[in-house]
Amino acid sequence: MRTQVAIIGAGPAGLMLSHILHLQGIESVVLETRSREAIEATIRAGVLEQGTVDLMKEIGVGARMEREGFRHDGTILRFDGIDRRIDFPELTGGKAVMVYAQHEVIKDLVEARLASGGDIRFEVTDVSVHDLDTTSPSVRFRQQGGELQTIEADFIAGCDGTQGVSRPAIPKGVLRGFERPYPFGWLGILCKAPPSSEELIYALSDRGLRS
Repeated sequence: MRTQVAIIGAGPAGLMLSHILHLQGIESVVLETRSREAIEATIRAGVLEQGTVDLMKEIGVGARMEREGFRHDGTILRFDGIDRRIDFPELTGGKAVMVYAQHEVIKDLVEARLASGGDIRFEVTDVSVHDLDTTSPSVRFRQQGGELQTIEADFIAGCDGTQGVSRPAIPKGVLRGFERPYPFGWLGILCKAPPSSEELIYALSDRGLRS
């Protein structure tokens, strides 16, 4: 099998890349280890910055986001019992953020790719990359327990995150990482309830930072 771009990972990055390439007439194949149902059901946070919102609208996958998302023009910092509002449009020349969960973005992108004939291979196993230092890189995988298959490509895009197969395959000395550890953790609680505020509030109290 041959394609122009082999994409590993059907998260927002991989699916967005595949759709943008499609709009430019470039073929791609997306490989994903989980099922479609699993990637669309995994609950994740979702605050989209203005650039992402604009891009989704530009490539034709932003209609549901505009209907169901929540635009936030600011955020409130609360400490010492006093609210201090940060006005995003005033400080950024009109930009804002959109509260729209990551799994909803994935749903929109999967639907758009499949509707346009995109090739997404779900539930693949034994994914490995080969010949990255040549002009003919390839990806090997199995689909639903079948025989090992090979995709030859002009480019391979590793969009499978820090725990995927792409990062370890990068030759030593090429990859550079930057980390900054923080001395605290973040606990998120999901509940089905009306918003307590029109905008996000970060409050510093004697029991820690809350939002």
